[in-house]
Amino acid sequence: MRTQVGIIGAGPAGLLLSHLLHLEGIDSVILESRSRQYCEQRIRAGLLEQGSVDLLNDTGLGDRMNREALVHDGIELCFDGKRRRIDIHELTGRQVSIYGQQEIVKDIIAARLAAGGKIIFEAQAKEVGGFEGDKPFIRYVHEGIEHRLDCDYIAGCDGFHGISREAIPADIFKGYDRQYPFAWLGMLVQAKPTADELIYCHHPEGFALFTMRSSTVSRLYLQVEVDEDAKNWSEDRIWDAFHRRLGQHDGLEVSMGPLSQIAVTPMRSFVTEPMRVGRMFLAGDSAHIVPPTGAKGMNLAIADVSVLARAFIAYYKKNRTDLFDAYSATCLQRVWRAQHFSWWMTSMMHPVAGSAFDNERQIAELEAVTSSRAGSTFLAENYSGLPLASWREPV
Repeated sequence: MRTQVGIIGAGPAGLLLSHLLHLEGIDSVILESRSRQYCEQRIRAGLLEQGSVDLLNDTGLGDRMNREALVHDGIELCFDGKRRRIDIHELTGRQVSIYGQQEIVKDIIAARLAAGGKIIFEAQAKEVGGFEGDKPFIRYVHEGIEHRLDCDYIAGCDGFHGISREAIPADIFKGYDRQYPFAWLGMLVQAKPTADELIYCHHPEGFALFTMRSSTVSRLYLQVEVDEDAKNWSEDRIWDAFHRRLGQHDGLEVSMGPLSQIAVTPMRSFVTEPMRVGRMFLAGDSAHIVPPTGAKGMNLAIADVSVLARAFIAYYKKNRTDLFDAYSATCLQRVWRAQHFSWWMTSMMHPVAGSAFDNERQIAELEAVTSSRAGSTFLAENYSGLPLASWREPV
């Protein structure tokens, strides 16, 4: 089989790239190791920046999102027994939207299949090659048979554990990694949201986050030890921790309900340089990981793809390669901004075990951010997202 752009991974990055290329008449094939059902049901990120929402609307993918998404004008920061609201819309004119990653995946899969797009599920990519020359290929196994996909270019959108990044030669690859000394215990709650907006809580016992996935499903997180086992957390223990960490702030009452999908997520930051080697490009989690405190993971994937689609359009429509050459530097500028913001939010909100100095410093920092318009604006601008350049028309 042959195509113009071979895409590995049917997450938001790979699916959106295929959709954008289709809109400009550029052919692609997506190889996905998991089943369609798995892709459409796995719970991941849920917050969209204003630019991501605008891009989805601009490309015809926003109908269900506009009906079902929860649009927020701000967030709350809780600390030292106080609740402080950051009014994102008033400070920046922008908003954020809650719409689960799995819902975006459903929407784009439906759009691609309706348009005759080629997505091969349960196709395990085994090798990427030829990308340092002019004949890239992907070998994959589907239904027990090995196949080869020849293409002009490869887009590695196969996540942190995929084969794309691993195929970069060692003398070219450079990775930046940071492991955080704590993790998040996350869960879904079948209950009406506790509040209308996200609540970030700094508490001496540990960070807590309230968010939501819909008007009937909430998503909760607790800071735990990095080697914590989710099996150690009974429902009673979880609710006790949430009531202590969140419920002590101005009488906030935590909505309770049945818990599900309880799991521990380690916190890490990772960046790959470069994001392009020859005729292979990395996008999304295959190129970078951010701690979820800043809600940047899915939005960075969308930003990468908007830059990459623009480069492909310039090449196939105008025979230009300059945007290919600029791809890695363009994306990494935004990636490092997002890394800084995610690190800053994470460092400010998570108490440091055994360090009274750091914990008092964090309270002072939160006080400074929430009592200063300049500090609140910095948070609001980064949280709601840096502007996205147009993906459609190459400069």
